[in-house]
Amino acid sequence: MPIDKIAGQKRAGQYLYPPRDPFDQRMIDVGDGHRVYVEQCGRPDGIPVVILHGGPGGGCSPAMRRYFDPSKYRVILFDQRGCGRSRPHASVQANTTWHLVQDIELIRETLGIARWIVFGGSWGATLSLIYAQAHPTHAAALVLRGVFLMTQAELDWFYGGGAGKFWPDLWAKFVDLIPEDERDDLIAAYHRRLFSGDLMQEIRYARAWSSWENALASIASDGATGDGPAEYARAFARLENHYFQNAGFLDADSQILNQMDKLKNIPGYIVQGRYDMVCPPSSAWELSKNWAESQIELVPRAGHALSEPGISAALVQIMDRLALEPNKLDL
Repeated sequence: MPIDKIAGQKRAGQYLYPPRDPFDQRMIDVGDGHRVYVEQCGRPDGIPVVILHGGPGGGCSPAMRRYFDPSKYRVILFDQRGCGRSRPHASVQANTTWHLVQDIELIRETLGIARWIVFGGSWGATLSLIYAQAHPTHAAALVLRGVFLMTQAELDWFYGGGAGKFWPDLWAKFVDLIPEDERDDLIAAYHRRLFSGDLMQEIRYARAWSSWENALASIASDGATGDGPAEYARAFARLENHYFQNAGFLDADSQILNQMDKLKNIPGYIVQGRYDMVCPPSSAWELSKNWAESQIELVPRAGHALSEPGISAALVQIMDRLALEPNKLDL
């Protein structure tokens, strides 16, 4: 049955495997004063898959464990530097894309894994691609959702008024907190406030930054998000803004697409909501056109969130198929 048909009949959770506790939880000292939270669940000798969460700064959630058959997969989740259960919290010191790539490799080596499937969405898709381009022999396959290529055009879309044309009421709330003479660069304007040293100001602007993104994540959104926990919002907003202010710490605006030759012979599976307002489908489409080994599925009536029913259904189907043929991935 097509994804759009079954997705209309169920909620996202009904496609997922039952909740499961980790069989291993640890903190790994990755250097630079950072300790990263890592957990494993599923089958200890199963097919290894590492989950790269979004944001930057989003952290992992228990629901992310449920996209994988626990009798087949060894699932590794970790909170990237500065967020979730990793410490120090909300810290941007020694926190760049290349530090995260280094951390992923340290986790792989610490757990004794030769190759693994890399599973990431949104910023996690960005990081998956960059990691695989840096270490192609260790990536057996990439499974990506809500593709973000860390380009200026994508940042301009979301923080320069593109998405705001569809959500003018919420865009006004996001923009109105900033004086008119600073609105030509909202990332920089928010940066000054998120790193002001005034905790209450940082929390206020962190909640505004986080709410703008969260409100647009799901196609079912009515725009109401409420105020999430201050600690989470502050880490999410500071880390995301820090990375965007520094263009993802990449050498070129189109670095990911320019280096797609490094992913030759690595299969890719791209799941993209057709109505994704955070990361428009044009990026996923462009990626697929530059990646001969990839397959793309544009999910009807779906937005950006991992929890969209059609997106959840598609991802579980992909992982179930891969579990049937681990030898094809040399796992």
